[in-house]
Amino acid sequence: MPIWLIIIIVIVVLILFWFFVTYNGLIRLRNRVKDQWAQIDVQLKRRADLIPNLVETVKGYAKHEKQTLEDVVQARNTFATAKTPEEEMKASGELTQALSKLMFLSESYPELKANQNFMSLQADLKDCEDRISTMRQFYNDTVLKYNNKVQMVPSNIVASLCHFKEETFFEIAEQEKEVPKVSFE
Repeated sequence: MPIWLIIIIVIVVLILFWFFVTYNGLIRLRNRVKDQWAQIDVQLKRRADLIPNLVETVKGYAKHEKQTLEDVVQARNTFATAKTPEEEMKASGELTQALSKLMFLSESYPELKANQNFMSLQADLKDCEDRISTMRQFYNDTVLKYNNKVQMVPSNIVASLCHFKEETFFEIAEQEKEVPKVSFE
Protein backbone atom coordinates (compact mmCIF):
# COMPACT_ATOMS: atom_id res chain seq x y z
CA MET A 1 0.00 0.00 0.00
CA PRO A 2 1.46 3.37 -0.95
CA ILE A 3 2.47 5.75 1.82
CA TRP A 4 0.25 8.57 0.52
CA LEU A 5 -2.83 6.29 0.86
CA ILE A 6 -1.88 5.47 4.46
CA ILE A 7 -1.49 9.18 5.19
CA ILE A 8 -4.89 9.96 3.67
CA ILE A 9 -6.53 7.14 5.67
CA VAL A 10 -4.90 8.37 8.89
CA ILE A 11 -6.04 11.95 8.19
CA VAL A 12 -9.61 10.81 7.45
CA VAL A 13 -9.68 8.69 10.62
CA LEU A 14 -8.37 11.63 12.70
CA ILE A 15 -10.95 14.00 11.20
CA LEU A 16 -13.74 11.52 11.88
CA PHE A 17 -12.46 10.98 15.42
CA TRP A 18 -12.35 14.76 16.02
CA PHE A 19 -15.84 15.14 14.51
CA PHE A 20 -17.38 12.50 16.79
CA VAL A 21 -15.61 13.76 19.90
CA THR A 22 -16.75 17.31 19.17
CA TYR A 23 -20.29 16.18 18.36
CA ASN A 24 -20.52 14.20 21.60
CA GLY A 25 -19.16 17.18 23.55
CA LEU A 26 -21.86 19.41 22.06
CA ILE A 27 -24.54 16.84 22.92
CA ARG A 28 -23.22 16.58 26.48
CA LEU A 29 -23.27 20.37 26.94
CA ARG A 30 -26.71 20.76 25.35
CA ASN A 31 -28.09 18.09 27.69
CA ARG A 32 -26.44 19.80 30.65
CA VAL A 33 -28.14 23.08 29.66
CA LYS A 34 -31.49 21.28 29.55
CA ASP A 35 -30.81 19.66 32.92
CA GLN A 36 -29.89 23.00 34.50
CA TRP A 37 -33.06 24.56 33.10
CA ALA A 38 -35.11 21.68 34.52
CA GLN A 39 -33.59 22.38 37.97
CA ILE A 40 -34.57 26.06 37.72
CA ASP A 41 -38.01 25.10 36.46
CA VAL A 42 -38.63 22.92 39.52
CA GLN A 43 -37.85 25.84 41.83
CA LEU A 44 -39.89 28.32 39.77
CA LYS A 45 -42.88 25.99 39.96
CA ARG A 46 -42.33 25.52 43.70
CA ARG A 47 -42.35 29.30 44.11
CA ALA A 48 -45.51 29.55 42.01
CA ASP A 49 -47.17 26.93 44.24
CA LEU A 50 -46.33 28.94 47.39
CA ILE A 51 -47.89 32.14 46.08
CA PRO A 52 -51.62 31.32 46.49
CA ASN A 53 -51.06 30.53 50.18
CA LEU A 54 -49.06 33.71 50.64
CA VAL A 55 -51.70 35.82 48.89
CA GLU A 56 -54.51 34.33 50.98
CA THR A 57 -52.60 35.04 54.18
CA VAL A 58 -51.95 38.65 53.18
CA LYS A 59 -55.58 39.15 52.06
CA GLY A 60 -56.79 38.76 55.60
CA TYR A 61 -54.61 41.63 56.83
CA ALA A 62 -54.35 43.96 53.87
CA LYS A 63 -57.79 44.05 52.35
CA HIS A 64 -57.30 47.46 50.71
CA GLU A 65 -54.11 46.33 48.92
CA LYS A 66 -56.19 44.70 46.22
CA GLN A 67 -54.05 45.89 43.27
CA THR A 68 -50.84 44.47 44.69
CA LEU A 69 -52.52 41.13 45.34
CA GLU A 70 -54.04 41.09 41.86
CA ASP A 71 -50.62 41.85 40.35
CA VAL A 72 -49.11 38.87 42.17
CA VAL A 73 -51.92 36.55 41.08
CA GLN A 74 -51.68 37.80 37.47
CA ALA A 75 -47.90 37.34 37.41
CA ARG A 76 -48.28 33.82 38.80
CA ASN A 77 -50.91 32.97 36.17
CA THR A 78 -48.66 34.32 33.42
CA PHE A 79 -45.86 32.10 34.70
CA ALA A 80 -48.18 29.07 34.91
CA THR A 81 -49.19 29.46 31.25
CA ALA A 82 -45.66 30.01 29.90
CA LYS A 83 -44.74 27.36 27.36
CA THR A 84 -41.06 27.96 26.56
CA PRO A 85 -38.05 28.59 28.78
CA GLU A 86 -37.86 32.12 27.36
CA GLU A 87 -41.50 32.81 28.31
CA GLU A 88 -40.87 31.32 31.76
CA MET A 89 -37.81 33.53 32.22
CA LYS A 90 -39.81 36.65 31.34
CA ALA A 91 -42.75 35.62 33.52
CA SER A 92 -40.38 34.80 36.38
CA GLY A 93 -39.07 38.35 36.27
CA GLU A 94 -42.57 39.77 36.44
CA LEU A 95 -43.38 37.43 39.31
CA THR A 96 -40.27 38.44 41.22
CA GLN A 97 -41.19 42.10 40.89
CA ALA A 98 -44.78 41.49 42.06
CA LEU A 99 -43.54 39.42 45.01
CA SER A 100 -41.16 42.19 46.03
CA LYS A 101 -44.11 44.58 46.28
CA LEU A 102 -46.02 42.01 48.32
CA MET A 103 -43.12 41.57 50.73
CA PHE A 104 -42.87 45.35 51.18
CA LEU A 105 -46.53 45.30 52.29
CA SER A 106 -45.61 43.25 55.33
CA GLU A 107 -43.62 46.19 56.67
CA SER A 108 -46.83 48.22 57.01
CA TYR A 109 -48.81 45.53 58.76
CA PRO A 110 -47.19 44.53 62.09
CA GLU A 111 -49.87 41.93 62.77
CA LEU A 112 -49.09 40.34 59.39
CA LYS A 113 -45.37 40.29 60.15
CA ALA A 114 -46.17 38.49 63.41
CA ASN A 115 -48.42 35.90 61.74
CA GLN A 116 -46.70 32.51 61.97
CA ASN A 117 -48.18 31.26 58.70
CA PHE A 118 -46.94 34.36 56.87
CA MET A 119 -43.50 34.07 58.44
CA SER A 120 -43.25 30.43 57.42
CA LEU A 121 -44.38 31.17 53.86
CA GLN A 122 -41.98 34.10 53.67
CA ALA A 123 -39.09 31.89 54.84
CA ASP A 124 -40.03 29.20 52.29
CA LEU A 125 -40.21 31.82 49.56
CA LYS A 126 -36.81 33.27 50.54
CA ASP A 127 -35.29 29.79 50.49
CA CYS A 128 -36.83 29.19 47.08
CA GLU A 129 -35.54 32.53 45.75
CA ASP A 130 -32.04 31.69 47.02
CA ARG A 131 -32.14 28.34 45.23
CA ILE A 132 -33.38 29.98 42.04
CA SER A 133 -30.57 32.51 42.22
CA THR A 134 -27.94 29.80 42.65
CA MET A 135 -29.43 27.68 39.89
CA ARG A 136 -29.59 30.68 37.54
CA GLN A 137 -25.85 31.06 38.02
CA PHE A 138 -25.21 27.37 37.24
CA TYR A 139 -27.55 27.54 34.25
CA ASN A 140 -25.87 30.64 32.84
CA ASP A 141 -22.40 29.10 33.36
CA THR A 142 -23.51 26.00 31.49
CA VAL A 143 -25.08 28.06 28.69
CA LEU A 144 -21.82 30.02 28.40
CA LYS A 145 -19.78 26.82 27.97
CA TYR A 146 -22.26 25.46 25.43
CA ASN A 147 -22.50 28.71 23.45
CA ASN A 148 -18.72 29.01 23.39
CA LYS A 149 -18.46 25.52 21.93
CA VAL A 150 -21.16 26.32 19.34
CA GLN A 151 -19.47 29.58 18.32
CA MET A 152 -15.74 28.86 18.51
CA VAL A 153 -13.56 27.40 15.79
CA PRO A 154 -13.24 24.50 15.05
CA SER A 155 -16.24 23.11 16.98
CA ASN A 156 -18.54 25.64 15.29
CA ILE A 157 -18.08 23.65 12.06
CA VAL A 158 -19.62 20.56 13.67
CA ALA A 159 -22.26 22.72 15.39
CA SER A 160 -23.40 24.30 12.14
CA LEU A 161 -23.34 21.00 10.23
CA CYS A 162 -25.46 19.33 12.94
CA HIS A 163 -27.75 22.33 13.54
CA PHE A 164 -26.76 23.12 17.12
CA LYS A 165 -28.25 26.47 18.14
CA GLU A 166 -27.17 28.91 20.83
CA GLU A 167 -29.11 28.85 24.09
CA THR A 168 -30.57 31.88 25.88
CA PHE A 169 -29.12 33.17 29.11
CA PHE A 170 -31.42 33.64 32.10
CA GLU A 171 -31.15 37.40 32.41
CA ILE A 172 -32.75 39.82 34.79
CA ALA A 173 -35.29 42.08 33.13
CA GLU A 174 -34.66 45.82 33.43
CA GLN A 175 -37.79 46.27 35.56
CA GLU A 176 -36.47 43.71 38.06
CA LYS A 177 -33.39 45.85 38.62
CA GLU A 178 -35.53 48.74 39.81
CA VAL A 179 -36.59 49.08 43.44
CA PRO A 180 -40.33 48.33 43.65
CA LYS A 181 -42.47 51.34 44.44
CA VAL A 182 -45.14 50.65 47.02
CA SER A 183 -47.76 53.22 47.91
CA PHE A 184 -50.08 53.06 50.93
CA GLU A 185 -52.67 55.65 49.94
